[in-house]
Amino acid sequence: MHFRYLLACWGVAWLMACTPPQEAASAAEPPFLDTLQARTFQYFWQLADPVYGQIPDRHPTRTFSSIAATGFGLASYPVGVERGYVSRSEAAARTQLTLKALWELPQGPEASGMAGYKGFFYHFLTLDSARRFREVELSTIDTGLLMAGVLTSQTYFDGDDPVERDIRALADSLYRRVEWDWFLQENGLLSMGYHPGRGFLPYYWDGYNEAMILLVLAMGSPTHPIPAESWVRWTDSYEWDIYQDIPHLNFSPLFGHQYSQMFIDFRGIADAYMRERGIDYFENARRATLANRAYCIANPQGFVGYGEDIWGLTACDGPRDTLVAWGEDSVRFHTYWARGASALHVRDDGTIAPTAAGGSVPFAPEVCLPALEAMWSRDDGRLVGQYGFFDAFNPSYTWCEGCAEHGWVDHDYLGIDQGPILIQLENHRSGLIWETLKRSPYIRAGLQQAGFTGGWLEG
Repeated sequence: MHFRYLLACWGVAWLMACTPPQEAASAAEPPFLDTLQARTFQYFWQLADPVYGQIPDRHPTRTFSSIAATGFGLASYPVGVERGYVSRSEAAARTQLTLKALWELPQGPEASGMAGYKGFFYHFLTLDSARRFREVELSTIDTGLLMAGVLTSQTYFDGDDPVERDIRALADSLYRRVEWDWFLQENGLLSMGYHPGRGFLPYYWDGYNEAMILLVLAMGSPTHPIPAESWVRWTDSYEWDIYQDIPHLNFSPLFGHQYSQMFIDFRGIADAYMRERGIDYFENARRATLANRAYCIANPQGFVGYGEDIWGLTACDGPRDTLVAWGEDSVRFHTYWARGASALHVRDDGTIAPTAAGGSVPFAPEVCLPALEAMWSRDDGRLVGQYGFFDAFNPSYTWCEGCAEHGWVDHDYLGIDQGPILIQLENHRSGLIWETLKRSPYIRAGLQQAGFTGGWLEG
């Protein structure tokens, strides 16, 4: 069971446009991509805390910073350099500040006043002091996504000047400090989280989802690794099925297919599970993306606006928790909810998230790019703002002020949904983050421990 599902089930919902680079976009790409990437980058660049470098969970609503979004921010800075949004020295200075703050933030078993414990970090940190926000959990997956960004920084900033040398040293220290094996439970699975005074959460990372990156990092650790058998325990609970006439490894929200593949290029490499099925995880994600789109085109509940270019179900904001008469039945609309469609289950209330298509662009550009373009050019223009796409929209929900004609549109951007759009667009266009982390010895070691072979791992 995934923690973002738990949040949804428990009902927890909590400038100027950047000038695009001067180079011409590829003739095969819509010109708006440059502007979309540039604006989305500014979410991380402009909104990062000036003292701690932490990235806000959402904006403009002020809540807390997100450790996972901070990891995405660290991975975004190389994109900014290569696209010409910021200089390498500016990006290096920002990265150094962020890593230094992460290293120096207090770690300990106390329930308050700490940012983390045993190298892990709390899911959310306060905006004013980067300490544990209320009673959130010490999070394995969010720490994993943070460390993926940390290792991106370590590998990308390979220069010989003092700042880049310091980046590599700080990143190495942060990664080696994480005691991954402390979270390994007697059943051979990693717990999803830990609360001081209450212990480990009784929910585990099993079944296919976004935690591939977590296991790879945990198995690649030179200081606190989990055993190679952990990957077998992980894949034992996979659910392969046919959905929308497409056979694939199922997980309903698209973010589960995207997060790990923001950092690892799974093209041409496979573990024992995928070798048996003759595909790789990249191809599996392509199939999941096409199945998600096929469900939306079929639109069994008759929601407004769904079609060939308006689709995409994943965890995202929503209009409000409301039960409304719908045709001969009723629909319950939700705020933040893990929307998705697969053979496992369907969770759909008419809410579309641009990050669903945006984070899947490398897998199926022929359908994802037209979807982004269609959403970018929606008639009412309310879905696009200073930092690119607002998080989500629902043309079916008209029970709110100002949305009677075009439906509900979110007023917030979410860091964990901005990251997939920016990073996966760059992976599609240049392969930047994929190629960077292919040079990380820790990523390679983790993949090899998990039994991956073939492709670039053989080089």
